[in-house]
Amino acid sequence: MFRKKKEEPEPAAEEYHELEGEEELPMVHVVVDKIDSLGAVDRIIKQIKAGNIVVAGMRDLKETNLDDLKQCVNKLKLSVGNLNGDIAGVGDDWIIVTPSRARIQRE
Repeated sequence: MFRKKKEEPEPAAEEYHELEGEEELPMVHVVVDKIDSLGAVDRIIKQIKAGNIVVAGMRDLKETNLDDLKQCVNKLKLSVGNLNGDIAGVGDDWIIVTPSRARIQRE
């Protein structure tokens, strides 16, 4: 009942296997931009192609020229769709645009 337990021999060093770590994913940046003209759309698309997430404000263009804003948003939708990205409005003055490896969860 009070005997010492036999100590098990240490496993040989050959029996240990190192586990490989997970592959490190590239850094994703969140870029804050502003849609103030049609040229801003090209800037945003360039960021999406680089793999970044873009949060863009559109209040100024919304207050000055609603037709240009609609044109910008339509061009973004088309371009992001072709790149398999995602786009969503946040409130009345912001949109989020993501590359293909990120999705926006909608409720």
